[in-house]
Amino acid sequence: MKIVINSIDYGGSIVDGPGLRTVLYIQGCKRRCEECHNPSTWDIEGGIELDVEEIVKELNEKCINKKITISGGEPLLQFLAVLKLVKKLKDFNIVLYTGFDIEEIPEEILKYIKYIKVGKYIKEKRTTILPFIGSKNQKFIKLRGE
Repeated sequence: MKIVINSIDYGGSIVDGPGLRTVLYIQGCKRRCEECHNPSTWDIEGGIELDVEEIVKELNEKCINKKITISGGEPLLQFLAVLKLVKKLKDFNIVLYTGFDIEEIPEEILKYIKYIKVGKYIKEKRTTILPFIGSKNQKFIKLRGE
């Protein structure tokens, strides 16, 4: 199965979830939030098409601490590919960033995710105080323990 990504950042983010994390940016987003920090991920026709198995292999080799945040763009626009990816990364501590509300997200993917950031970014509700979110309407939720 193919998935279209923008990039993978192995530099070690501390703002995309707990701990030092690799960030996988999924390509494509229809929301186009004003002041989005990843506008290069918006174009549905852009990005790099890879096989999910290729990404799994690369992440297993390069993401030593097994902590990854799947961001975008909007990862859930490629739901089946992202579902396959998180199933294959079962030993990883996974954060999923999405603009959807928690009620809109299929339960079948949530069982593979440790944390999830939900809610559209709203510029007028911007915050720099709350960890891992950009606007006060968003929520960062722990779904399961270690």
